Amino acid sequence: MPQLSPDGRWFWDGTTWRPALSPDGRWRWNGYSWVAVSRGLSAGWIAVIAAGVVVVLLAVMLPGILLYTAATNAPVGSQPVPRTSAGASTSPSSFTTIPCDQLEHTQVHYHAYLQILNQGSMVSIPTNVGRSSACYYWLHMHSSEAGIIHIESPSDRVFTLGDFFDVWSAWGHAPQLLDATHVGTLALTGGQKLAAYVDLGDGKGAAPFSGNPRGIVLQNHEVITLEITPPSVNPPPSFSWPSGF
Repeated sequence: MPQLSPDGRWFWDGTTWRPALSPDGRWRWNGYSWVAVSRGLSAGWIAVIAAGVVVVLLAVMLPGILLYTAATNAPVGSQPVPRTSAGASTSPSSFTTIPCDQLEHTQVHYHAYLQILNQGSMVSIPTNVGRSSACYYWLHMHSSEAGIIHIESPSDRVFTLGDFFDVWSAWGHAPQLLDATHVGTLALTGGQKLAAYVDLGDGKGAAPFSGNPRGIVLQNHEVITLEITPPSVNPPPSFSWPSGF
């Protein structure tokens, strides 16, 4: 069973705390997939709301104590997050803890490619995922570069395919799921299976990935294929990197 925070808003995925509720409160992540939230207020949620009122009162009356407690005892992911050098807030959305900054970072900059096939047909991925008029997520795409994920970060850290789907969810304000029965907004039927392939660009070609596809680490010039089968397209379609990448 996944470990949830006491207020039910965060779950531990084995590495970090992640949001367990969508922004509209209609979906809850149970550690395996997004499920609809009951419309009624349970006694537990009433208790959570009451606890929230107490926290607000403590924030007004005892700010020093509250700040100290939050800094030392709050779960990772619910901590106050610092601002970037560009001045953009790095406060996490309800889907991802990856920031959306007012500039594109160059300290770390590489590219991976993602293609999604549904029963043999290529699925279109928006080429502006992770970009808006206000900011750039550290993982994003550009127009006329279908499928190419730009990893642009101010620090060298590991990013995964799950991170990209979380950014996609935050950017579009709707869950883009990646699990055994979902790819984005596509839901697999009982007779379908999800196959994942990873081509590291080392000349060995695409290799099946048997683990949780959310855990695929994004690497430079890596080609990732997510395929809803049957039928199976094996080997997956090849991809040639454009000049300049």
